[in-house]
Amino acid sequence: MTDHHPQTRSPATARQQRYLRQLALERGVSFVTPRTRFEASRLIDELKRRAPDTRADRRREVRAVQDDLARGRGDAARVREELEVSGYGSTATWKQVRS
Repeated sequence: MTDHHPQTRSPATARQQRYLRQLALERGVSFVTPRTRFEASRLIDELKRRAPDTRADRRREVRAVQDDLARGRGDAARVREELEVSGYGSTATWKQVRS
């Protein structure tokens, strides 16, 4: 059977992926990597319609994240291997809590 839409199954190009990363950074958003050229094109169009963040907003956000990392905020959610996990990789298991 003939494929009438070969471009819809072609993987996204490197150029499209670079442009998507640039647009996402400018707009302060994340995205799921598109699998096809069609998906990449559609996502590019969506991001182009969004207004970009100002430089001041991006700078404030980066500084806030750096500050949080420096102060250890969010560390309570971190997995502490010495207390919670034994083993490595696919053989890792949760340690039993002793009462």
